[in-house]
Amino acid sequence: MSFVKLTVSALAVAAVSATAAAARDQIQVAGSSTVLPYAEIVAEAFGENFSFPTPVVESGGSSAGLKKFCEGVGENT
Repeated sequence: MSFVKLTVSALAVAAVSATAAAARDQIQVAGSSTVLPYAEIVAEAFGENFSFPTPVVESGGSSAGLKKFCEGVGENT
């Protein structure tokens, strides 16, 4: 199994688990700009291979993602 398929499968399992906890329209990811290109590729592959909407990937650095989490910007944060 290729690395991308394995990663997309893991993301799908996480998405299914998240929907069991609380229904959401879309997955949102924020964090390190270092992994942004990889995260965008994985998000696009996820959107192409599953019936869920393509996740939204935002950059801004690890501290920006953590700050949004601590401020409670997203649902259930």
